[in-house]
Amino acid sequence: MIKKILLCAAITTAAASTSYAQSCKEADIVLKNGTVYTVDENNPSAEAIAILGSKIIYVGDNIGAERYSCGDANVVDLTGKAVYPGLIDAHGHLSRVGEREVNLNLQSINSLKEVLEKVKEYADNNPNAEWISGRGWIEKVWPEGRFPTRQDLDVIVPDRPVFLVRADAHAAVINTAAMNMAKITGTTVAPSGGAINLDENGEPTGMLIDKAMNLVLPLIPSITREKAKDNIRIATERNVSLGWTGFHNAGDTYDVLRMMRELRAEGNLKHRVYHAVRPMLYAEDAEILFENGGEIDPEHYVTARQFKITVDGALGSRGAGFIEPYSDYDTQGLVRYSEDDLRPLLIRGLEKGLQFQLHAIGDAANRMVLNAFEQALKEVPKSKRKVNDPRWRIEHAQNVQPGDVDRFIDLDIIPSMQPSHAIGDLHFAEDRLGIDRLANAYLWRTFIDKGAIIPGGTDQPVEIGDPRIEFYAAVARKDLDGFSAEGWHPELKVTREEALKMFTIWAAYAAFQENVLGSLEVGKLADISIFDKDIMTIPENEIMSSNAVMTIVHGDIVYHK
Repeated sequence: MIKKILLCAAITTAAASTSYAQSCKEADIVLKNGTVYTVDENNPSAEAIAILGSKIIYVGDNIGAERYSCGDANVVDLTGKAVYPGLIDAHGHLSRVGEREVNLNLQSINSLKEVLEKVKEYADNNPNAEWISGRGWIEKVWPEGRFPTRQDLDVIVPDRPVFLVRADAHAAVINTAAMNMAKITGTTVAPSGGAINLDENGEPTGMLIDKAMNLVLPLIPSITREKAKDNIRIATERNVSLGWTGFHNAGDTYDVLRMMRELRAEGNLKHRVYHAVRPMLYAEDAEILFENGGEIDPEHYVTARQFKITVDGALGSRGAGFIEPYSDYDTQGLVRYSEDDLRPLLIRGLEKGLQFQLHAIGDAANRMVLNAFEQALKEVPKSKRKVNDPRWRIEHAQNVQPGDVDRFIDLDIIPSMQPSHAIGDLHFAEDRLGIDRLANAYLWRTFIDKGAIIPGGTDQPVEIGDPRIEFYAAVARKDLDGFSAEGWHPELKVTREEALKMFTIWAAYAAFQENVLGSLEVGKLADISIFDKDIMTIPENEIMSSNAVMTIVHGDIVYHK
């Protein structure tokens, strides 16, 4: 009897073992017990995800995930944490982010006095530095209420040149030592597309706007290639710690593209990059892309198929190009290029299948770019284009006349926007433009309601580069203290579902990657952002208390808190 029982037990155990082997499906990572937002209309929510290699092989409930939770799989119990498709920053400057992290960082300083103290401290701690260079200051919240001057800097660093870039990267202040080295005087003519601010006596204040910075930049010693490459590494490490899995790099050199590929091969590029080259600054680099018709990575990790052109400046430094003059200064801003400058490049891009992203902030700049786009699209019919749908983008699109909004839609131009600009700029936008023109500013709701998609970016290091700030700004349209005011137009905010799309599927679409990225679906690449609090449901004032706890890129856990 005992033998019979043992025999039956053996048969049962063998059968169970065979059944287990048949039901166990190979996976590298299994995420269970999560609150999953897929951004897939056919399967909008889930509890679990399984990953094999670089791709998603299962999205569904916990029961269905059991068959993957076996063998050598790394099974992660998320205990209800929020899971989103990998967040994509659709506009930023990767090398500059790394520079900010290791150099003189003047971001988030609330007074000119504190900025000067930090600059002096840095100069004292770096006595062998030939130049004192930094970036990130912005005067909008300073009690002094003005730009810094060369005289301010002379008091703290009189003996070495100083070059401090405003947060928007469209202006800088220098001291007298730098001014003398660059041979700038009250009679110096600024380059086209730039301005040298003068005081009431006709002398330079030290403020250089847009292309006027080029009078000084060539004098500043360049960093080594090794250091430039390391800055990129540092930037990607920071980004994945915040939950970013992809990054649209808004304009740099072809050698930076090489550096990113080298870092990828070394395992040190932590997230994907969609890279743009600047044809107006680096013509030889642009020729490489033109000749190749773009360079698309089969793994979609480091791809280059677009050009970036900066058409005007920024609102804060009064460089954005407007139809009417600024309300607080006798200028209409700067427009760097004309339609005739742009059209030949655009036509060639259509013939080669290359994308363009053009920076335009003011209404005049946006209108001029739309004119150039429209003419090029007319001149190159679809039969002569390498890509029927070029997905051209206007970066920022901050102030757009109503009729030109309709032209975005008619021409199928993508408004690529950064929500944090609104909650920062609106502190001074009324001074710059007057209350009436704010009705044409940061038109997220208007664009979406008319059928546009908006890829969301940060413009870091112009802004902090935190996805929580961008999400909050998009859905609240208030500053981080909860402040709003007349002219902030709360009716133009977006829903949380739309905000999530801005940083996932819409950003992927803007890079021709919506079939492989941007949503959590079987067969797509495994890019996933996991937060400890659900930004889709928690109160607005708690969004900034959420934190990224795990970031997965290409099936690899690249950050785990």
